[in-house]
Amino acid sequence: MNFSHIKWLDDRGHVKPPIFLYLMLAFLARGWCVWIMSLTQFNDRAGLVRLIYPQKEEFLLALASGFGAALLYGVVLAERKRTLTWPRYIFRQLRVILLLLLLVDGGILVQRLVHADFLFNWSFGFDALFLFWCSLYLVKSKHLQLYRSDW
Repeated sequence: MNFSHIKWLDDRGHVKPPIFLYLMLAFLARGWCVWIMSLTQFNDRAGLVRLIYPQKEEFLLALASGFGAALLYGVVLAERKRTLTWPRYIFRQLRVILLLLLLVDGGILVQRLVHADFLFNWSFGFDALFLFWCSLYLVKSKHLQLYRSDW
């Protein structure tokens, strides 16, 4: 008998959300995270955004692509409360939606690479590596599979 999955259960016997799911959603919604962090700057709110996204179009694309991740974060929070019934259909399609969001983010990465004339930048490498890890996680994670099937 394999009892290694017992640490994934909460007090009520439901599977807890995987930590890497939260990291993946934060990565996909990084435009929104940067925007929220920039709101805390009192002297220069646009300075932090310009530091991370030098071109305005990149920031707007990050906000547009991150909207789906922010919506999925809300669905994960609604699942934890289990009081609302409308997020169930979205939650059942969690893996497909995450895959689509990863593909959109990969497309934006390719667009950023084209604009940079395919010159290497550490942020491009980090984004590509994390997209690869997230793709592997979606395919291989047993914790995510059990989490999806619990609701």
